[in-house]
Amino acid sequence: MGAGRLYTAVAAGGFRRYATYRAATAAGVFTNTAFGIILVYTYLALWDEKPHLGGYDQAQAVTYVWLGQCLYATLAIQGGGAEKDLMERIRTGAIAIDLYRPADLQLWWLATDLGRSLFQLLGRGVIPFLVGAVFFPMALPADAGTWAAFLVALFLAMLVSFGIRYLVALSVFWLMDGMGVNQVMMITGVFFSGMTLPLNVFPGGFGEVARVLPWAAQLQMPADVLMGETGVAGALAFQAAWAVALLTAGRLLQTAARRRVVVQGG
Repeated sequence: MGAGRLYTAVAAGGFRRYATYRAATAAGVFTNTAFGIILVYTYLALWDEKPHLGGYDQAQAVTYVWLGQCLYATLAIQGGGAEKDLMERIRTGAIAIDLYRPADLQLWWLATDLGRSLFQLLGRGVIPFLVGAVFFPMALPADAGTWAAFLVALFLAMLVSFGIRYLVALSVFWLMDGMGVNQVMMITGVFFSGMTLPLNVFPGGFGEVARVLPWAAQLQMPADVLMGETGVAGALAFQAAWAVALLTAGRLLQTAARRRVVVQGG
């Protein structure tokens, strides 16, 4: 089997795996829709007090909320993607089997996570977004070009998300347990991705720093591309740069772990 066919099959397997959890998917759709409604009214109240906060009008703020609910599980912003299984395999020593496979470890887990992301987007993310579009005023583009640019931005966001979580997972080679780094990842993921508030409302130097961190490539950049609030070329270049940097760092850390760390259990 060629490499392309192999990793396509791995991605398809990741998609099918999450597609089997129908009750969990339905519960996730309900949860994201309910949280979306709560956040929308919270944002509307905030934007009533602070019109054009962060450069958004109310329709854009509403759009940002529903996009966040759409991408929350898609990008595993709080964790829970392929890195969860990888951490467990490292902890138990089962990773030794993966290292002997005639496949690249990073690409294998990337393909798995992309399959998971695609299912979470279609199975869990689209419905809350459509609910928002039907019942609330949203700032959605009318031209196909903007939607195409958004899809590219979304794919790059998936790569950045995986890059962050892969580095966190590999840390278990040295830490022997992922509980602590998981907690840190959850907090930083929610806050610095913009799930709590758009990063463009953060003031001063703190806001400038937050907007150049890799988490900004997950939600803030795709949202601004979708709503025409940033230059497409610059946004995509920002995301691509972080994707390359994180995946390269993951490759280097993977090499270090493979050469120097003794797998638990022998």
